[in-house]
Formats: sequence, C-alpha cells, structure tokens
Amino acid sequence: MKARSPKRAVRHVEADGVRLRVSVRGTGRPLLLLMGIGGHLEMWAPFEDALDPAVVQTITVDAPGTGGSSAYRFPRPARRMGGLARTMERMLDALGHDQVDVLGVSFGGVLAQQLAHQAPSRVRRLVLAATGIGLGGVPGSPRVLWKLATPRRYAQPDYFRRVAGTIYGGAARHDPDATLHGSIARFTRPPSMGGYLAQLYAITGWTSLPWLGRVRMPTLVISGDDDPIVPPINGRILARLLPDARLHVVRGGGHLFLLEHPAEIAALVTSFLDREDTE
Repeated sequence: MKARSPKRAVRHVEADGVRLRVSVRGTGRPLLLLMGIGGHLEMWAPFEDALDPAVVQTITVDAPGTGGSSAYRFPRPARRMGGLARTMERMLDALGHDQVDVLGVSFGGVLAQQLAHQAPSRVRRLVLAATGIGLGGVPGSPRVLWKLATPRRYAQPDYFRRVAGTIYGGAARHDPDATLHGSIARFTRPPSMGGYLAQLYAITGWTSLPWLGRVRMPTLVISGDDDPIVPPINGRILARLLPDARLHVVRGGGHLFLLEHPAEIAALVTSFLDREDTE
C-alpha cells in the first residue's frame, strides 16, 4: 500500500522580483507541477495524494498574482511567457534544484513548454496535460473561451457549478463537484484580477510552433477526449511535433481529467518518469 502523503511544507521564496508561495511534499525525485490559469497550489492535493512521496517529491507554486504569491512590481508589472519561465528558473535556484521533471496542465503546460525550451538542462522529463501549442493549434469553442475571460469561477461556487460542465466537459457535465473531492480549496484563494489579467497577457499571441521540434527531452502528452477548452487534436499535434513524445488519451476525460482521475493519472505519470531511457 502506498504510504500516506506527508503534509506540505509551504514557504515563500523571493525570485526574479516577485515573492512566490511554494510547497514541497515528499522525498523522491523532484517534480515541478504548474497549474492552469488562475489556479493555486492547494488544487493539486488530489493528484499529490495519489503519488508515492518516497518516489516523487512534488514542488507546487502559486503563479505571480495568484494564490499567496505577490504580483510583479513596477516598472514590470506583467511579463510574457518567457519572463514567467525565467521566474520559475530563479525559483528552482532558490530551492536548490539544478534539474527537475515538469508537469504542466493547460496554462501550466504552456509554461512548461517555454521552460523546457529556454532552459533544457533544467528539465529531465516533461509531462504536458490538457494543453497545446498556442497559435497554430486548434482553439476551443469561442463560447467556452469567453467564460475564461474572468476568474469568477474561482470566487463563486454557485457560478462554478453552473458553468463547469460547459467549460470543462468530462465528469463535470453530469457532476460539477466531481473535481472538488469534497473540498472547498478551489474557492479559498481566488486570483486577483490583476494577476489573472497578467496571465492572460502572458499567453496572448504565444506559440511553441517555431521551436517545439528542438525540445528533445522525453515527453508524455495527455489529452482528454471531451475537453472543450483544448480540443484533443492539440495533443496529437504536440505529440507529432515533439521529437521524443508519447500520447495518452483519457477516454471521457474533460479539461480537468487530472482531478477527475487522480489515481489513474498519477500511476501513468509515475510510470513514465520511472521508465528507462531507450537511447
């Protein structure tokens, strides 16, 4: 039986002009987890609980302006994706990690791609979940994307339950609480409007298309086949363009499949991170 996950050790780290709220759990190989737009580190709990802490040490972080992290300060109150990736590098420096595995979901998957591109020596293996290449990929429904323009779904539980099925698909279509696991953690630290807009600014116009073929570390791409935000064809595009990638499709999985099936996805990710290189 898997050992019970230890309590998270939360601290604040000064990195690249911003004060980041960071959590570390476990003692195994370090895995940096990058959350979707507006999310905070407590939302990783169901997935972290499904991992063996002796095998995988998770590092989670609130992006600037979200959760318990400060926003970037004047004269650079917002940064593009390259700037966010540089902040993650400085955070790893502060934590004493030369190299980590990286798992990014949605917006976090975009940030994970950027980090792997500009600092390839820092990323041993890459997991990209419910994400795509940005411009050049296949966008979701405009009606769905419009609902992502504000962080309202993080602050108002009733609103989240009304729109979850439409936005996220998957299990949320028939049970909006399916990804909450009986917890109100999602709603306890809504992002500031400034922090949320800064993340929208960072991702607007971004694309990995020109350089994705040079991201050579082993990569696992995971897509849900019922994802209204990132249609599953984007996973196939990622897997085709990355030199060393495998694709896994979660049948019936929505955009939040990682929280719908935390044990299944944790086992999949652990197996990928543990497998021997075939070079």
